[in-house]
Amino acid sequence: MFRLFKRISDFVLSLLGLIILSPLFLLLVIMIKLDSKGPILFKQKRVGRHKKHFNILKFRTMRIDTPKDTPTHLLKNPEQWITKVGRFLRKTSLDELPQIINILKGDMSIIGPRPALWNQYDLIEERDKYDCHSLYPGLTGYAQIHGRDELSIIEKAKLDGYYVKHMSLWLDIKIFFGTIFSIFKSEGVVEGGTGTLEEKNKNKVE
Repeated sequence: MFRLFKRISDFVLSLLGLIILSPLFLLLVIMIKLDSKGPILFKQKRVGRHKKHFNILKFRTMRIDTPKDTPTHLLKNPEQWITKVGRFLRKTSLDELPQIINILKGDMSIIGPRPALWNQYDLIEERDKYDCHSLYPGLTGYAQIHGRDELSIIEKAKLDGYYVKHMSLWLDIKIFFGTIFSIFKSEGVVEGGTGTLEEKNKNKVE
């Protein structure tokens, strides 16, 4: 019953969000076009519910010659590929806003595990252990308020699994406002930094 309510509320809230945020969308479109050559939106194949692939939408933050379908943490010196406006968009998570369209289409939910790249086999395999692919992937999720880019693949999957097991309206509200708080503090945003939290803890022990 909650999953049906979740889908209906996703549609209504994303439609309202698209209308209310349309002036911001326009401003970001202008900034991206003035900053660098290339399309405004960036499409990338991701893993959705029941492992069905879909094209996620983002505002483009990287140069058009960036290697495709490569997770940021696997790029050599990822900073070199990011545009000036892109750096701001990624730090504030504004690059994710076009995913409101993915939510309207039914590819995603507002809250859920962040969708893995189609070739992030390690993350996909770990999430299978927790039945994470039974849910629609989210614009933000439980892992995003507990470390985001700093988390290791194993820890990220465990947190996503916790959400699957304890999914509720109260938890969704907690994640939503926790995400806003994290964005304002720029917590967990580390370019090329998957697993850096684990590395920090290891260094403390040493």
